[in-house]
Amino acid sequence: MRVERVELVDFRNHPTMAVDLPAGVSVLVGANGVGKTNLLEAIGYLATLGSHRVGQDTSLVRAGTDAALIRAVAIREGRRVQVDVEIRPGSGVRGRVNGTTVPRARDVLGVVRATMFAPEDLGLVRGDPEERRRFLDLLATQRLPRYLGSRQDYDRVLRQRNTLLRSAGGRLPAAALATLDVWDEKLATAGAEIWAERLRLVAALTPLVTRAYQQLASRDDLVEATYVSSLGGSGELDPDPAKLGQALRERLLADRPREVERGITLSGPHRDDLALTLRALPARTHASHGEAWSLALALRLGAHWLLADEGEEPVLLLDDVFAELDQRRRGRVAEVASAAEQALVTAAAAEELPRGFQAVVFHVEPGTVEHRGAR
Repeated sequence: MRVERVELVDFRNHPTMAVDLPAGVSVLVGANGVGKTNLLEAIGYLATLGSHRVGQDTSLVRAGTDAALIRAVAIREGRRVQVDVEIRPGSGVRGRVNGTTVPRARDVLGVVRATMFAPEDLGLVRGDPEERRRFLDLLATQRLPRYLGSRQDYDRVLRQRNTLLRSAGGRLPAAALATLDVWDEKLATAGAEIWAERLRLVAALTPLVTRAYQQLASRDDLVEATYVSSLGGSGELDPDPAKLGQALRERLLADRPREVERGITLSGPHRDDLALTLRALPARTHASHGEAWSLALALRLGAHWLLADEGEEPVLLLDDVFAELDQRRRGRVAEVASAAEQALVTAAAAEELPRGFQAVVFHVEPGTVEHRGAR
């Protein structure tokens, strides 16, 4: 698939902006802060209903305005489909497909497919577990749009359960214990769905990440990604929702005295991590800066290939990807981008691009994207 046209209204720093995009590679060139990344972020938002930079939608709406609009025309299986998303903080997100309002915002998922790499992705290797959980959840949403509903259900139940635990003040009367039993059941059901999909995802993704890293580094370094569960152990869980749900029920019951005392849920998908190793050593502490950057990019490329293997190839979004790479790795990335059906790449200056990199060049300013021809 590819995105043929993007229009933005009051999204980030763009009052209005529209651009027609060709197939193949497009390079967005402009000084820092003009809004190159914002265009990529908008396409990524259509694909996941989430931003790679912020967890709350408030920052996506231009200062002084009430709502932002992202509109795109995508070519899917030879047909044009228009998708609109209106972001209105405090009122939620509304979606339309071909002009028709959809019942739920998540019903627009799947119209646009995109994979995005950005400098913030170094946090996938160096950062806290929350960064890696979010990576898995956004990718899982693209593979299985209903996963977003499971994740939202889990977050809602978790908030309710934690509120009950905090209100206990270290002691729960009989009536509150009965209510906690209800929340345990709901949490186990929603958590099992999340666990099952994350486990299946990691199993499918890991060999592709290894392949991507070896292609970027030109070495046969072994990369491993292991799902580490708060239930204990690494990579040993059976991705059967019934078994996972039962395991969480048992753990919640065992944790109950400590949870009542501390006022927080101690086990569940919200406490998990994705352990990354390079040459059998923890990448977070042992990878060099260049290796960590390449591993983060490999995670995104592995995700891209996984989505392409399971359906139409996503749009490949590469934000400032060349800045931290040596010439050899820049060339490798250029090869990957050139092989994609559609790739959008940002750069502060055309000089950052590898020699011989064929692309259509656009110059970006706040509110404008000007076509500058091919290079």
